[in-house]
Amino acid sequence: MTPLLEARGVMRVLPGPVPVTLVRDIHFSVQPGEFIAITGPSGSGKSSLLYLLGLLDVPTSGSIYLEGRETSKLGRNELAELRLKKLGFVFQFHFLLPEFSVLENVMLPMRKLGARSDSLMRARAAEILDELGLTPEARKTPDQLSGGQRQRVAIARALANDPLIILADEPTGNLDTKNGRIVFDIFKRLAEQNRQTVITVTHDPHLSEHTQRQIHLVDGSIAGTEHPALV
Repeated sequence: MTPLLEARGVMRVLPGPVPVTLVRDIHFSVQPGEFIAITGPSGSGKSSLLYLLGLLDVPTSGSIYLEGRETSKLGRNELAELRLKKLGFVFQFHFLLPEFSVLENVMLPMRKLGARSDSLMRARAAEILDELGLTPEARKTPDQLSGGQRQRVAIARALANDPLIILADEPTGNLDTKNGRIVFDIFKRLAEQNRQTVITVTHDPHLSEHTQRQIHLVDGSIAGTEHPALV
């Protein structure tokens, strides 16, 4: 079976008088419906790897394959289109637009893709919010929500265009333990029920234990892989 996402010999080096290697010789593949945590100490290259997998950055050498398609040589517009159609992103800071309602924030990726009518976009946004228990908040603005609610809205926005892969960079970093677990439970459900792949960077071992696979980085290299049991 062709992997959904694959890294082959990926290296990312920041040029300069003293070049800095962010990730080195990364090899691994991802299948549909996997829930994966990228773990490791601060500065180990976790976010750098996630940005490469999410086509937000380009390898210095090596290749990233999405559905069997080599992406490293694609132009900026082609990469942007792939990200919009195939990938959803959740970050530590939610980046919701304060002037828009929750519903309108979720609609933004659909508006950018332009594949649905306004009525269908609204219906899809409402459906996602309902799935995440956010229907009562649909007409509120982000400043009227709690931190946990805002992060769930960010997840809803990431799901707007039905992505194959959701990439999350420290999505629970600003949340308390209870809301952090809620976020990971959502990701687990998306992987198990929707067969959407979830790749998340996390520093929290208690949360990474609830994923199917942990990829542990040290100094930009994969130091080990674990397969904790789902609970």
